[in-house]
Amino acid sequence: MNKLRLIGIATAAGGLLGAAAARAEDLVVTATTAVAAAAPAAAAAAPKIDTGDTAWVLISTAFVMLMTIPGLAFFYGGLVRKKNVLSVLMQCFMIMCLVSLQWVMFGYSLSFGPDVKHVIGNLSWSFLHGVGPEPFADYSATIPHLAFMIFQMMFAVITPALIIGAFAERMKFSAFCVFIVLWATIVYDPVAHWVWGVGGFLRNLGALDFAGGTVVHINAGIAALVCALVLGKRLGYPDKMSPPHNLPFAVLGAALLWFGWFGFNAGSALGANGLAASAFVATHIAAAAAGVTWAIMDKIFNKHATVLGIITGAVGGLVAITPAAGFVDVAGAIAIGAGAGIIPYFFVSFLKPKFGYDDTLDAFGVHGVGGIWGALATGLFCTKAVNSAGADGLFYGGGLAQLGKQFAAVGVTVVVALVGTYVLLKLVDAVFGLRPDEHGEKVGLDLTDHRETGYTMLE
Repeated sequence: MNKLRLIGIATAAGGLLGAAAARAEDLVVTATTAVAAAAPAAAAAAPKIDTGDTAWVLISTAFVMLMTIPGLAFFYGGLVRKKNVLSVLMQCFMIMCLVSLQWVMFGYSLSFGPDVKHVIGNLSWSFLHGVGPEPFADYSATIPHLAFMIFQMMFAVITPALIIGAFAERMKFSAFCVFIVLWATIVYDPVAHWVWGVGGFLRNLGALDFAGGTVVHINAGIAALVCALVLGKRLGYPDKMSPPHNLPFAVLGAALLWFGWFGFNAGSALGANGLAASAFVATHIAAAAAGVTWAIMDKIFNKHATVLGIITGAVGGLVAITPAAGFVDVAGAIAIGAGAGIIPYFFVSFLKPKFGYDDTLDAFGVHGVGGIWGALATGLFCTKAVNSAGADGLFYGGGLAQLGKQFAAVGVTVVVALVGTYVLLKLVDAVFGLRPDEHGEKVGLDLTDHRETGYTMLE
């Protein structure tokens, strides 16, 4: 009997051990299956280059480069007097060279490098150390980090180039070169970090700037006003000023700017996706609305709709839609464009003559005023229906919260651009002198600075 009991206990124990072993085997299989299932999910979450996104960002980079040379070069070059056309073209080309070098040496690191107290990037990415062909999650999850870097380089290039419009025909080339490098470093790079850099305090605040309303246009526009005031008026202004020497050049430049702006705004989606398409459409529609509105204003106040007016209006619309392009629908784009055809028009046509400052090519009136309007209008017309990463503006049920953030970003940018530009101009003037002598200005900067002429003049 005892033997039978022992046999029963042994049999039961063996069964339990077998069941436990089977259960353990099931757990191992389950765990292995779970790990195998989790691996693709983890791989999907990691940054991975998308060829379509990369192609779009690279071609957008080329678009934005085209905005400076030849777009802005022709636009500004056609509007000055013929004795200064080469000086404008040279300034645009030199900015492309100088700022490109500054950007890879330390400008990109200051703007987008690891954050230092929410104010500036550190210098760990100087000379592009650690910036390679791999994606970088914070900025370029589906494109190479290098692609993001050079795309942003073209923004850093065109921003100081816009300022040329305020001091055209009256800044020495040597002083110009020094001022541009200093301005890009002391003014542009910090503002870019505040608004776009991870950790920047305006980005943390929630201020929206899709493609550069504050970083590019307000920044450059306020700097342009300071330049106009510090350098003073051109000789003979306003009584002895001639009209644009080559308006077709200016029209060509404006058309190239419009074309390149699709890379500027739609490229800022950093992907070939629906947001890029939305920004593309908003950009085009705002420019069209502003061009028509400016032409109507011209007809009302000057009796004629002018070519200079419609191209200025179109550029103003492109400026104004830039901060909002990825956050507004078509109705918002039309409203922003129409506003850009009215508000800058009054600054250019009425307030500038009243106050008497010589903003040569209306860099402040179009970029500064248009940029401020666009940045604030973003707080009015933005909607999460277009971009879930944005906000709902005042007219889309979001109240005043986003508008307040936009005001804060505008105010900070205005103060920094104003003070920084003034200090830098005074410093450069003390060391190099800003303006040529009276004879040099009368002869023109083409000859005095470059010993070349844009045209062969027959006696």
